[in-house]
Amino acid sequence: MPSTFLAIGECMVEMAPTGEGTFKMGFAGDTLNTAWYVRKALGQDWAVAYYTGVGMDQVSRQMTDFLNEAGIETGYIRELQDRTVGLYMIQLKDGERSFAYWRSQSAARCLADDPAVLSAAMDNAGLIYFSGITLAILSPEGRQAFFQALKSARQKGAKAAFDPNLRPRLWEDAETMRSCVTEAAGLCDFVMPSFEDEEAYFGDATPSISADRYLAAGAEMVVVKNGPQEVIVATASDRHAFSPAPVSNVVDTTAAGDSFNAGFLAEYLVTMSVTASVAAGARLAGTVIQHRGALVDCLEPA
Repeated sequence: MPSTFLAIGECMVEMAPTGEGTFKMGFAGDTLNTAWYVRKALGQDWAVAYYTGVGMDQVSRQMTDFLNEAGIETGYIRELQDRTVGLYMIQLKDGERSFAYWRSQSAARCLADDPAVLSAAMDNAGLIYFSGITLAILSPEGRQAFFQALKSARQKGAKAAFDPNLRPRLWEDAETMRSCVTEAAGLCDFVMPSFEDEEAYFGDATPSISADRYLAAGAEMVVVKNGPQEVIVATASDRHAFSPAPVSNVVDTTAAGDSFNAGFLAEYLVTMSVTASVAAGARLAGTVIQHRGALVDCLEPA
């Protein structure tokens, strides 16, 4: 299996509050956040790469420079003349965040428009990581091209990890979201939902019900995050609950789930220990939420 962790999705310009009435510009996005933390946590025998679409303007160049400087490979990123990158602003209240977005012309919406490039990127990966947002921003034809490329890559030995990250406003309708997310889960080795989303949009009463639903869809392993509550890890033959250490100084929960996924996957790729992987994910997320913004320099490079 090639030792490349490939994250696919939308990297955006982030405007994050500084606490002083101003905003700091950075770059973030759910799958990029995970790739950034994976690069920090995973040894250098693994490459970390990002696949998306960008424009050919200055801010797009700044974005790819940022990724390269972080040690994230950008060789497969599509550059489009008539597009640019999206932007979002974080708004905070009592440590909880909400977002305002400007992304209608995001080049990332075209990331699956060239199936050959998409397939080439996936075929060189050992683990492919994507989210519900990755799928939501694509056209229906783009989603099917994405699924075909993913199936082909898995047939060649790649593993796949998926965070449903349910955001109904990005989808045509809730039923399309639920259908596509369920189809994606059935193509993956790891499905990593947040119970808050699953309860709200699938009507699940407990994290175990969420795990059961994704296992029934065809997922190999389901890791259900639930904020400060127990993490459920389930396979067809086994199930365990893990209690993360409490965090008293919650400043900003941005990227909590993204960083948990990074810590979990980086550990699992090396040790294949579920217990160690949950502990690594919870430890990283617990550190991240004590700082402002999505990307926090809380780890030394591996």
